[in-house]
Amino acid sequence: MLAKPLPPSLAGRAFRTARALKLGVTRGRLGARDLMAPFRGVRAPAGATSLIDLCRAYAQRMPRRHAFSHATAAHLWGLPLPDQELLPLHVSAPAPLRQPRAKGVAGHRLGHDVPVVRRRGLPVVTAADAWCQLATILSHDDLVAAGDRIVGWPRPIGTLDEIDAAIERFGSRRGAVRLRAARLDLRAGSASRRETRLRLRVLRAGFPEPELNTRIGLAGSRSTHGDLVFRAYRVLLEYDGEQHRGDDAQFHRDVERLNDLAAAGWIVIRVGRRLPLERALDQLELALRSRGWRGIRSP
Repeated sequence: MLAKPLPPSLAGRAFRTARALKLGVTRGRLGARDLMAPFRGVRAPAGATSLIDLCRAYAQRMPRRHAFSHATAAHLWGLPLPDQELLPLHVSAPAPLRQPRAKGVAGHRLGHDVPVVRRRGLPVVTAADAWCQLATILSHDDLVAAGDRIVGWPRPIGTLDEIDAAIERFGSRRGAVRLRAARLDLRAGSASRRETRLRLRVLRAGFPEPELNTRIGLAGSRSTHGDLVFRAYRVLLEYDGEQHRGDDAQFHRDVERLNDLAAAGWIVIRVGRRLPLERALDQLELALRSRGWRGIRSP
């Protein structure tokens, strides 16, 4: 037997049970299989289990001035994080308000000077402040990768100045030393978490610091971009786009691009499943030395 339709204002979205009861929805209808109860006093469409769905559901009961923070805010901003459970949701409250206490929610205290903005219709701390709040749970490289995304290419969601201001707001809390260490390794222009981790590995090996996704001029006023660009040596290190091998048109564009780079005097080294990182670093050293690099490679 099909469940009775919900009022139009409730259909297909999360809602407070109290509101539904006022609209004449019975308690029996609120327990139907097409609805789930992600949080006390809230119903949402069954299967609405993505992070944004869960945040919108909790927002139905979220007190005023509370905001999503920490890993939840980082996910909402699209910062790359290692695999983590979506629950509990991380929610912060400014003093003197009490920290939220609810099943499926981790409550935190929000500094009085931490700005709260709207992201996808939800109250959330800024990307830079969310990044700072990750300092105690992420490794150095993962923290750098998350920070690089804020100032990443081609669509940054913040600036290095905003990150610096967030670090100042963070003050001397636990994780402050790790934040400042990660800040030294942040660079604008990274396009992905794997590019950041590749850059860090390259620098630790003693190679020159590359430019990230900067313009490379080609013949005929054309141009392209590369992942890690060693411009002074006309060497390019990038990930192998094997995901394009099933796309015939994209595959041929990639071949044409490689040919254009070779014609312009660039050595291109690809990293991927077909060329593991250590082998790629060996080739990078050979390429750089062939172009005049005289540095010392670290183990």
